[in-house]
Amino acid sequence: MNRFIKWLLSLVFIGLTGLAGYTWIMFNWSYGSGERAGYVQKFSSRGYICKTWEGELAMVSMPGTMSEKFLFTVRDDTVAKKINTNLGKKVVLKYDQHIGLPTSCFGDTEYFVSDLIVLEE
Repeated sequence: MNRFIKWLLSLVFIGLTGLAGYTWIMFNWSYGSGERAGYVQKFSSRGYICKTWEGELAMVSMPGTMSEKFLFTVRDDTVAKKINTNLGKKVVLKYDQHIGLPTSCFGDTEYFVSDLIVLEE
């Protein structure tokens, strides 16, 4: 019985170590990156345990056309403060795309904004 418990605990430890390593790799290795321009129309802090900032950028290609929505996540409070300060202005969001994260605790989307640039109109 004692041997079985040691084997089971070793298996659980290996599984948790593998999951932690996978999560670390997927969070620190970006699948893609880019920039999106538009107007931030929604931005709020959400989550029960893991609080993240979730937002919606309205991208308009031509005046009078339907806007495309870009959903994004912000984990850095300084970037979130910068976005809150510039709500309603035309901005460029710089983001990294992280696919395959195991839970939504890191954010509701796979697009993580790292910086904001205000465009002068």
